[in-house]
Amino acid sequence: MSDVDDLLGQLPFDQIADELGVTPDQARAASAQALPALLHGLAANADDEAGAASIGEALGQHAPLQGTADLGRVDTADGAKIVGHVFGDNADAVVDQLAGTQQAAGLSPDLTRKLLSILAPIVLSYLAGKLTGKLGGKAGGIGATVLQEILKGSLGGGSADKGGSAGDILGDLLGGLLGRGRR
Repeated sequence: MSDVDDLLGQLPFDQIADELGVTPDQARAASAQALPALLHGLAANADDEAGAASIGEALGQHAPLQGTADLGRVDTADGAKIVGHVFGDNADAVVDQLAGTQQAAGLSPDLTRKLLSILAPIVLSYLAGKLTGKLGGKAGGIGATVLQEILKGSLGGGSADKGGSAGDILGDLLGGLLGRGRR
């Protein structure tokens, strides 16, 4: 099972659907496309020491995800800041591209931005748990190499990231927009 699939299994789609005003199936489909975008953006930022240090610090501020995420505990204002840091000046282009792939899920760019703000803290909590398990302690203060290893493993495949999928298209887009990291 890929990390994207694992994350999808820990998302409260009924709660996300309520927040977005869509069906749980639409929330699941949109999340399946948004998660790889967030992971690609984080991976691009982790390509240099400064980006990895920033992500490591953020991971240290998020409790590891255990079981299904509780949307009542998700700080979407923090999520919006995370999205801004991950995608930088390219956030609008990423949201527009992602919204274009989400038309079947019924998500506009505004709803896509809201979804990313919901998912970003959950992704950081998930990664904090992976790093805590790997390092046997707190996730903060990690190096670029360890973070890159975790993120590349997270992008290793799964139902949301098969060949020709929107995840692949977004990976190509993000690679072009973010280069080797937002810095």
